[in-house]
Amino acid sequence: MKKVAFLFLAMALISCHSNIKKEDINKLNGYWEIKAVTLEDGQTKDYKVNETIDYFELKEGIGFRQKVMPQFDGKFLTNNIKEKIRVFQKDNSYFIESKTDYGKWNEEIITLEDSTLVVKNQQKLIYTYKRFKPFSIK
Repeated sequence: MKKVAFLFLAMALISCHSNIKKEDINKLNGYWEIKAVTLEDGQTKDYKVNETIDYFELKEGIGFRQKVMPQFDGKFLTNNIKEKIRVFQKDNSYFIESKTDYGKWNEEIITLEDSTLVVKNQQKLIYTYKRFKPFSIK
């Protein structure tokens, strides 16, 4: 049964795979929160609430990703740690290369739309993000 679920998920991702164009890469800019993580075996963990979100800032495919914590006043707290990132194309796919003092890794961009980002890391975990919508109690 797990194999059937995984096959179904894989086919759904392939059929939903959007053709990412170079001009789409700027859509990464901004705030993204994790909506779900899909494991290699097809199991999915949904995230209803996130304490931290990812902020991407790119210019001509080079920039940084930073974890930030949204506050009720519309501002963000951060520890000022930034991952250096570079977006590059290999074959017909785009990848995010991340670097810190502790390592370097790549994530394949599966989907990149105005409100949806899906990436797959080297451990075959699939992260589905949604565009963060700020909240305020003002």
